[in-house]
Amino acid sequence: MAEPQPDDRMLAAPASRHVALFVPCYVDTLFPEAAVAVVAVLERLGVEVDFPRAQTCCGQMHVNTGYQREALPLVRNFVRAFAAAETVVAPSASCVALVRDHYVHLAARCGDRALECEVAALVPRVVELTEYLIDHLGVEDVGASFPHAVAFHPTCHSVRMLHVGDRPLRLLRNVRGLRLQTLPRSDQCCGFGGTFAVKNADTSAAMLADKVADVIGSRAEVLVAADNSCLMHIGGGLSRQRTGVRTMHLAEVLASTESAGA
Repeated sequence: MAEPQPDDRMLAAPASRHVALFVPCYVDTLFPEAAVAVVAVLERLGVEVDFPRAQTCCGQMHVNTGYQREALPLVRNFVRAFAAAETVVAPSASCVALVRDHYVHLAARCGDRALECEVAALVPRVVELTEYLIDHLGVEDVGASFPHAVAFHPTCHSVRMLHVGDRPLRLLRNVRGLRLQTLPRSDQCCGFGGTFAVKNADTSAAMLADKVADVIGSRAEVLVAADNSCLMHIGGGLSRQRTGVRTMHLAEVLASTESAGA
C-alpha cells in the first residue's frame, strides 16, 4: 500500500503538555468512547487535558451544504471556547480540516476584522490527534497493546486536506500484538462524505460496497480509522453483511492495554 508522506508544515510545532480537547458533535453524541480514549492516551503520556464546556459543533455540516453564513455563530463560539488553549486536539480529521481550511475564509466573508484576527491566531493551534502525538510530543509508541489483525482506512480529509501521511500507521506499528493487514485500494473514498451519502445515495452505496469488499479481502478482525464518521458508514455496511469485522477509532486502539488471550 502506497503511503503518503507527512505534511512538513506540522513538523516544527512546539510541544505542549497542556491541551484542550475538541470533541466533534457527532463523536459526543454517537461515539463518546473515542473521546474517552483520547483522554486515556494523552494522560498516559503525561498530558493535562481540559474540556471547554462551551464547545459545540464546528459548523462542518452547515459549510458542506452551502450554509456558510449560518455557520458563523458556530465559528465565533469555537473561537471563544478555545481562545485560551495552548493546543487544541481533536479525534476528527474532517473537523480539524474544516477549522484550518475554512474558518479564515468564513471570517473574511463576514467582514469582521476582529474575528479574522482571532481565527488566524487560533487555527495554527488546532491539530488532529496523530499530528499531536508524533509532531508535538515526538511519540510513536504510546504504550498500547491490541492483539488483533487490523486494517487501516485513511480517510479523505486526513489524507487530502490535513496531509497526515503515514502518522497513523507509524502509531499502529508500535502497538504490541497488533497485526497490520494491507487494505486493498486504501486510497479510495468509502462513499460517506457527510451529506454526500444522503444526496447521492446510490453512488455512495456503490462506493461503500467496494470498500466493504476490500475490508473483507484484508482479512482484518478490526477496521481502524481516524474519523468516526467514515467508520459509521463502513461499519454499517460490514454489519449488514454480517462480516464479523468490527470498527474502532484509532484512539481506542492506542488506548488499549488488552493482552493476548484476554
